[in-house]
Amino acid sequence: MDLLLWGVVPYVSIALLIAGTLWRARFDRFGWTTHSSQLHESRLLRIGSPLFHFGMLFVVVGHVVGLLIPMAWTDALGLSDHAYHLLAVSTGAVAGVAAAVGIGILVCRRFRVPAVRKATLKSDHLMYTFLLGAMVLGLTATVLNSTGQTGGYNYREGVSVWFRGLFAFQPDHQLMAAAPLAFKLHVLFGFVLFALIPYSRLVHMFSVPLAYLFRPYVVYRGRDPELLANRRAKRGWERVS
Repeated sequence: MDLLLWGVVPYVSIALLIAGTLWRARFDRFGWTTHSSQLHESRLLRIGSPLFHFGMLFVVVGHVVGLLIPMAWTDALGLSDHAYHLLAVSTGAVAGVAAAVGIGILVCRRFRVPAVRKATLKSDHLMYTFLLGAMVLGLTATVLNSTGQTGGYNYREGVSVWFRGLFAFQPDHQLMAAAPLAFKLHVLFGFVLFALIPYSRLVHMFSVPLAYLFRPYVVYRGRDPELLANRRAKRGWERVS
C-alpha cells in the first residue's frame, strides 16, 4: 500500500495533469477560462479573491523552498534549523491563513449568492472539497508539528527527500510511510488536486497574459463640445497628429 500511495499515485496524478492540460489546450480552448461570476456579485469577490490568490502565491513559494531546497544548502548558508523553521512557520502561517480566509469567503459567496450558485459547475464541488481539504490539512500539520505533537518530526529529512526523489524516478516510499498522518493526508489531497486542475476552473492558472505587456497602446480621443459644435463634418478618416 505504501508503494502504491507514494510510488505510483504521484506519477498518475502528474500524468493526468499533463494529459488533461494538453487535451484542453487542443480541444477546449473556449472552455479554458475562470468562468468569472463578477457580474453577479463583486463586493465579496473584491475581498476574498486577493486574499486567496496572494496567500496561495506565498504558500506555493514556501512549498517550493521547503521541498526542493535541500537542508544541506541552508546549512551551508549559515541558516540554522531553528531559524529556518521559525521563518517558515511564521510566514507560512500568515500566507496559509490568508489563503484559507480568502477561499472561505469565495465558497460562502458561491453558495449564498443565488446567481453565483446557479453559475457553479459540478466540477467546482469536487475542486473546492480537495482545495479546502489540502489547505486545512496543511495548516493542521504545521500547527501539530510546531507544538511538538508529531514527536519532533522534520519534514525536510522525510517528505522533502521523498519529493525530490520523484524527479529522479527513485522515490523512497518508506520515508513517507514514516511521516505523521497529517502530512500524508496533506500530500494525498495535494496530488488529487493536481490531477483535477485541467478538468476544473483551476486550469486558468496556466494562462499568463504576457501579450498584454507587448500590445500597442489604446488611443483615447477627447470630445470637446465647443470644438465639435464649430467643426464642419468631414467624410472619411481624420488625420491624427
